[in-house]
Amino acid sequence: MKPVELFYLRGCPYCVKARKAVEELRSESESYERVPVRWIEESEDVDYANEHDYYYVPSVYFSGRKLFEARPGDSLAKIKAGIRAAFDKAVLDGPGEEYISSLHNQK
Repeated sequence: MKPVELFYLRGCPYCVKARKAVEELRSESESYERVPVRWIEESEDVDYANEHDYYYVPSVYFSGRKLFEARPGDSLAKIKAGIRAAFDKAVLDGPGEEYISSLHNQK
């Protein structure tokens, strides 16, 4: 399964909400537990972050498309809804070639 990419900054209060939202979503759904999340600290991976069009963090991408960008004042519920949309896309996209190959190799 392709990962959801989540850009964040250490110390950002909205990014703390994003982590909480991911934890809550994973506890609510077995499908969401399987969605890989690539956490990208933008100050540590500046070049990669600069390749993406966003201003605020957390920002959530899937398959190269921005699906959610938090705004100042966003609640946990709003951030969670944005991350849920990305998780839904990942689940609908399917398990990916690696997973399918691993199933064929099982005995």
